[in-house]
Amino acid sequence: MNYRNNRNGEPLSVLGYGCMRFTKNGSSIDIDKAEREVARAVELGVNYFDTAYIYPGSEVAVGEIFRRLGCRKDINIATKLPQYLIKSSAALDKYFNEQLQRLQTDYVDYYLMHMITDIAAWEKLKKLGIEEWIKKQKSSGRIRNIGFSFHGNTDMFLEVLNAYDWDFCQIQYNYLDEHTQAGRRGLKAAAEKGIPVIIMAPLRGGKLVELLPDPARKLIADAPEKNGRKLSAADWGYRWLWDQPEVTCVLSGMNSLDMIEENARNASEAAAGGFTEADFAMIDAVKAEINKNVKVNCTGCNYCLPCPQGIDIPLAFRCWNRMYTENKMSGRKEYLQIMALQKDMPDAGSCTGCGKCARHCPQHIDIPAELKKARSALTPAPVRLALRAVRMFKFW
Repeated sequence: MNYRNNRNGEPLSVLGYGCMRFTKNGSSIDIDKAEREVARAVELGVNYFDTAYIYPGSEVAVGEIFRRLGCRKDINIATKLPQYLIKSSAALDKYFNEQLQRLQTDYVDYYLMHMITDIAAWEKLKKLGIEEWIKKQKSSGRIRNIGFSFHGNTDMFLEVLNAYDWDFCQIQYNYLDEHTQAGRRGLKAAAEKGIPVIIMAPLRGGKLVELLPDPARKLIADAPEKNGRKLSAADWGYRWLWDQPEVTCVLSGMNSLDMIEENARNASEAAAGGFTEADFAMIDAVKAEINKNVKVNCTGCNYCLPCPQGIDIPLAFRCWNRMYTENKMSGRKEYLQIMALQKDMPDAGSCTGCGKCARHCPQHIDIPAELKKARSALTPAPVRLALRAVRMFKFW
């Protein structure tokens, strides 16, 4: 297993264990199976385990597994404050204490503000005294590192990154999302500040394995061997990330011993700077095959922003494209999630057709016309009703 250090020089395995995808037995987590898998991951050197308050049964399972294994001091537990549920300063203690109980521990190694999408979420927490609360928890040793997980655009990521002295952060990043969400620009900005970056969705929830078009699969199958063996689509996705020294740890939602063995072997072989020109060219060719299905050629450059109506145009186009590079549910789910969390963000239907965005677009996209199509695809009537209901019973 290879390791990269946190801000204090402590080693983190480059492969982290995402605990959201434990196998279910009926409606409950199969705790015995999960224990065997986690135990093997620990044997192979994995020392970072990621969960969250809202992952059904996950925190309880993680706590029980490490109680059984008796190796709590040898590993790092990361979990997340459900900031979207926080309405008072008292709620900070309420949720954190509940999480400690679930996890059967008296401290959390890595604690994140969960699902930050814009600076407003952090500003809300500041008004509730989050900075003093963090200081208190860190002084008492109940939290060792504080960070945030992010789902928004690059400019907003940079605002959040610079709003506090974070110990680490977590972003969605993979070869298809290189220039969306926090993106490579956000990754490098964090690294320049000495902030470790944890990667989630390295394979887009498995989509860069399961939903690859046939020509992309052939490109991977025809690629030369590495370390004396053919690499899978998953292997290439992980190695593209580990090639970048700014990446500290890559999370994988592993739920089989075979997956754990394969990923751990990759994490032991891959190193920063190991990609060749041919490797990059192959990944670019795979991306090109995937992108043949996109609906609009938006690169996420953000030159179209700010929209006078407040529409996040790159978000709408990204999710619309995702409906056709993955599946319709994936794109709509991401759009609904972000729109629901940002209560004041207008959807694509708020476009007035002023054309300011189109005049600044380097790709010469007729943005107002394409936004109408995106809105129709992303938010059909049932989805608009669902969004309205979520906002009516909002968490803010």
